[in-house]
Amino acid sequence: YFKLSFGKQDQIAQKLTSLSPNIAQLEKAVTSRQQVRRVITSHNVTDVVSHFRRYVPFRLLKPFVEQELEPNIASKGNDLERVMPGLVNEYFESLKPLYRFDSTELKNCQSIIIHPDWASYLNQHQGILRGWASWKWLEYMQKKNPSTPAIASKLFMPTKRNSLKNQTDYWRQIMKDSELRCIYSQQLIDPNNISLDHYIPWSFVAHDQLWNLIPTSAVVNSSKSNKIPSDKYFDDFVRLQHTGLVTTHTALTESEWLNEIEPFISDLGISEKDDLRDIEKLMNAYENTIKPLVLLAKNQGFGTDWQYNNAVNDGSSIGII
Repeated sequence: YFKLSFGKQDQIAQKLTSLSPNIAQLEKAVTSRQQVRRVITSHNVTDVVSHFRRYVPFRLLKPFVEQELEPNIASKGNDLERVMPGLVNEYFESLKPLYRFDSTELKNCQSIIIHPDWASYLNQHQGILRGWASWKWLEYMQKKNPSTPAIASKLFMPTKRNSLKNQTDYWRQIMKDSELRCIYSQQLIDPNNISLDHYIPWSFVAHDQLWNLIPTSAVVNSSKSNKIPSDKYFDDFVRLQHTGLVTTHTALTESEWLNEIEPFISDLGISEKDDLRDIEKLMNAYENTIKPLVLLAKNQGFGTDWQYNNAVNDGSSIGII
C-alpha cells in the first residue's frame, strides 16, 4: 500500500505482487484483514507459499540449535530444510526450540507445534513482544527506506483514515468569499460537495496538512487516486493555496490565522508569516518542498505525470491519461 522496499535481496514484495491484478484493488481504499484474505485466497498461491516455506520456518529455528546443526549440515550437505525437522524434534525437550514440525521428514511437514513453555511465555508477555517486534520492524524498514517520510506511520495499514472536517471547513470558509475552480478539471467547485485531494498522495506523505490539500470533486479525486499530478498543474496548485491564505488572512482573526498557517510555515520552510501572502515567495517555497517529494515518490514506485481528461462523450468528468 505504501510502496515500501524490503531491500533488493528480499523476494517478499515480488511474490506478493505476483497476486495481481486483484491485489491492486487493495490500494484503492483502506481495507480490512478479511478483505485482504479474500483477495489472496482467490488466487492459486501454491508458488508463493512454497517459496516462503522453503526458508522461513527452518531459518527461524537456527539459533536454537546452532551447535547441533553444524555437524549435521557438514555430513548431509548445506541443506538446512531437510536437516531441521528431525533435529528440532530430537532436541525439542532439551534445547526447547520455539517449535517443532509434525514430521521428521521434510516432505511430510504440514504444520508446527509450539513448545508448551514458549506458548506460555508468548501468551504472558505478548504486549512486550509486540512492542519489541514493532521497534525492530521500524529499524529495519527505516534502514531499507532511508529517504521515505513518515516510516513509523507506514508500518501497518491504518484501521481508518483521520477525519478531514477541519480542513474541509477551512476551504468552505474561503469559498464564502471566492469562487474556486478545480485545478484539474477547471470546473467550479460546489462548497456543499467538496472532496479534498492530497496533491502528493497520502500514501506517500502519510499526513493531512493543509499545505498539501486542495478542494476538488469526488469524481476527480477518485480518478487521481494515489498518483502524482503532471507538472502542468503545479502553478495552479500554488495559486489556489495562495488564494486560500490571502482570503483567510482577511476573514479570520490574527490568532486564528496564525493557528491555521503554522504547518505552512514549518513544513514549507518559510521564515516570515507574511511571505505566505507573497505569491513569488510562496511559489519558491513550494518548489523547494514539492519537487524533492515528487522525485522520491517516483523512485519509490508511485505513478507520475497524471492528467485529468474531462472530454468524455457522455459529458461526465472521468478518465485518466
